[in-house]
Formats: sequence, structure tokens, C-alpha cells
Amino acid sequence: MENTAILREWFDRVDSDKTGSIVATQLKSAFAVGNLHFPTSVVQQMIRMYDFDRNGTMSFDEFVELNKFLLKVQQAFSDLERGRGFLVPDEVYKALVKLEFSLDSPAFYTVCESFDQTRCGKLRLDDFISLCIFVQSSRNLFNSFDTSKQGRVTLDLNQFIYCTANCRI
Repeated sequence: MENTAILREWFDRVDSDKTGSIVATQLKSAFAVGNLHFPTSVVQQMIRMYDFDRNGTMSFDEFVELNKFLLKVQQAFSDLERGRGFLVPDEVYKALVKLEFSLDSPAFYTVCESFDQTRCGKLRLDDFISLCIFVQSSRNLFNSFDTSKQGRVTLDLNQFIYCTANCRI
């Protein structure tokens, strides 16, 4: 319960206009205060992932759910980074497995390369969070089309365009 009170206090500070919800620019600024720097597109994807009422903003309850996800991601990162502040690809793979993401080698190395902002084979926490947001969003979208739960989908052009528009980061 104490954690909820802390989250509420933090949320209320971020909700500077006191609307009861926050938008991407507010969330991005709040992350920056904590030394986490995300592209606006990643912050927008965070909001889309947990915007259960689909109003384009994040309520407190939606924020609590995002926080749960981010804490799991941060813990997986912390378990493997050994005080260095980054993960190398083998450690990224282990962290993803802890988070129950299973990617084959081509998909794994593609996302690692895509989210390695410094292009040095090391992912910082904000890079790793961005990668996890992308993978979770992709999984959510895939699952919405995989109605038979077979692990395979067939898309027509309109569905494919919908998917690519909703997974852009």
C-alpha cells in the first residue's frame, strides 16, 4: 500500500495540469528527471500499451500497470548488469528469457541492434526498457491476431498496415 501512495504522489507531480491523466510529454519529462531518456515514440508506445480506455492518455491506474512492467524489466536488467550500467547481447538474451520473451537468433540480434543507441554492443537501462516495450507491444499485437493461439497469423494488407502503424517506435 505504501508503494501505491508513493506512486500516487509521483503521478500527481507529473500531472502538472491536474487533469487526472498524463500525456507522453509529461511522462517523458518525468523519466528524464530519473536519468532515463526515451524517444517520444517509445513513451507514446508505453502509453498505448497501458491505455486501457483508449483515450490517448495515462490514468493513475494505467500508470500503476506500466510501473509493474517497468519494475520487472528493471529487475531483470539489474540482475545481470553487475554494476557496469549496461548489458551485452548474451546478457540481454538472458534478461529477456527471465521476462518470458523467447526470440530466435535473427529476431533477437535485429532488436538488439535496433535499440543499441551507441552502436557499441552494449544496452543501457533505457535502451533495454525501449527494447522490452517494443517486444511486449509486438507480442500484444501479435496475440490479438493469433486467435487460435497457434503461434502463427495470416494478415491481409490492411491488417499488416494496422500492425506496422501500431508497432512503430
